Amino acid sequence: MRILVVEDDRDLNRIIVKKLKLEGYSVDSCHDGEEALDYISITAYDAIILDILIPKKNGYEVLSHIRKKKKPTAVLFLTAKDAPDDRIKGLDLGADDYLIKPFHFGELTARLRAMIRRSYGTTSNQLQVADLILNSDAHTVTRAGNITDLSAKEFSMLEYLMQNESIVLSRKRLEEHLWDFEYQGASNMIDVYIRQLRLKIDQPYKTKLIHTIRGVGYVLREGRGE
Repeated sequence: MRILVVEDDRDLNRIIVKKLKLEGYSVDSCHDGEEALDYISITAYDAIILDILIPKKNGYEVLSHIRKKKKPTAVLFLTAKDAPDDRIKGLDLGADDYLIKPFHFGELTARLRAMIRRSYGTTSNQLQVADLILNSDAHTVTRAGNITDLSAKEFSMLEYLMQNESIVLSRKRLEEHLWDFEYQGASNMIDVYIRQLRLKIDQPYKTKLIHTIRGVGYVLREGRGE
């Protein structure tokens, strides 16, 4: 999943980004509202963590712009503004959640997971396709009852494929959601991770779930590919 962190406290920004990347998220970050709007205009984010008291355009203005553009991106205000009127204003403008500083990082990630689940139309922390089950909170994957160990990036890719069950995802779309702007890896990394996922969740089983649609991309579903 791809996250944008908008926080003008550079130390806090770096800490949040580092911790989210350790959780397997792809993360971009910036420090003011105008820069945030530039990022948002060219990238589809699964969620945005947004401070209110940021330079150039404040968080309220950034959120108003997002909602006027009809972007459904989940937005969490992470701010020191703790008055009830501030929370009411933020939620009325279209924020999906509101978390007060100082905060516990575990609560932040739990709220992120909940927001992203809702944005994909589910309230459950569990995704299931056939006998493949992914639990986003426990960070576990099982196939036919057998535990499958995945790296953070493999887990993120599988989660995105399962959230988009039966939808063909291009390599470009997968790349945009799984890597941030700083990524400078090989151009075939999508294929590499798909191959690793197939080895772990498909190869040992008769029924294959990850399919290649030639010339288009990949899809996770029961049934055949092209």
